[in-house]
Amino acid sequence: METMAAKRDYYEVLGVAKSAAPKEIADAYRKLAIKHHPDKNPGDAEAVLKFKEAAEAFEVLHDADKRSRYDRFGHAGVDGPGAHQFNDVSDIMEAFGDILGGGLFGDFFGGGTRRGRRQVHKGSDVGCEVRLDLIEAARGVTKTVEFERHEKCADCDGSGAKPGTKPQTCSYCGGRGQVVQASGFIRVQTTCPACRGAGSVVKEPCPKCRGAAYVVRRVKREVIVPAGIDDEMRIRLAGEGDPSPDGGPSGDCYCIVHVAEHPLFQRDGQDLIVRVPIAYSQAALGATVEVPTLEGREPLEVPAGTQPGEVFKLRGRGMPDPRRRVRGNLLVEVNIEVPKHLTTRQETLLRDLAAEERTHVSPHRKRFFEKLKQYFVSEEETGQKEK
Repeated sequence: METMAAKRDYYEVLGVAKSAAPKEIADAYRKLAIKHHPDKNPGDAEAVLKFKEAAEAFEVLHDADKRSRYDRFGHAGVDGPGAHQFNDVSDIMEAFGDILGGGLFGDFFGGGTRRGRRQVHKGSDVGCEVRLDLIEAARGVTKTVEFERHEKCADCDGSGAKPGTKPQTCSYCGGRGQVVQASGFIRVQTTCPACRGAGSVVKEPCPKCRGAAYVVRRVKREVIVPAGIDDEMRIRLAGEGDPSPDGGPSGDCYCIVHVAEHPLFQRDGQDLIVRVPIAYSQAALGATVEVPTLEGREPLEVPAGTQPGEVFKLRGRGMPDPRRRVRGNLLVEVNIEVPKHLTTRQETLLRDLAAEERTHVSPHRKRFFEKLKQYFVSEEETGQKEK
């Protein structure tokens, strides 16, 4: 075993200057680790020693506190109680695979997170629905929604273990939550299949949550719906989803908005379309008609000679834009309404107009009995002619 005096200078081992930046130290160690890796040098005892030497140097110089002590006191400042001892190659892989993870070197040592620190995950998102009518969507509204999410079990305080007991350290991974699988030159770090990354296992599960540590709760929350929201848009309630299984942030709740169809208005983005019937005389002569808007009735000037299906635009009378301070337009489409029943005077006036326009129209409708009498007279005349 090497003595303190026999050890080489750590900067010399890595081939860097004393002023080297942390990245230079890491890069130098990566090159040496790949060069002297035992899997690349089978049976070479000297390569193993250099591999361990480089790991020992890096273990000190990549740590700011240890590096400071080493710069002041040399090996005496970092050796002794608490110093990291690498007994074999696997110790080195466990110590530094996570620190430098990524690339080829990360494949050797398992990649992943720093030793002793597990990667945390955000909790799952949940969803709910909120239903509005068009007026509510136009003006904005606050609604109360209900949804289900998981919450920490009160009986076991989220441990999953029966009250009075505690989870036990996983014997498969030793509490690390990760295991390293080796295949020749390649080593891959994966989640422990026994504890699923938790680092502990429950021997006696909690009766209430059955060891799951969480129970389903139905909660009520208020959601502020912005003016102008459209159908199928989503509103995010931050942090109202499921809790993280490993101490990370909670998930979110997404409220899907459903806007019911309106009997008068048809929506097209931020514009509204309304179809208004007008009489033939109004279209021909011009008129002022009342049209519905979101704020109530409003007069609309229909010019003489308006054609069926013509569209008039009322600017700023549509839906607000939830992202900007602008509003869409109200598009008024006029339809010429043809009456199904006419008074005698209306029919006379229209026939006079048709004559003036030299337009062919159907003759006066005759009563059924008049038509029937005429039919029989015609039949008799036809029979006489045949005789």
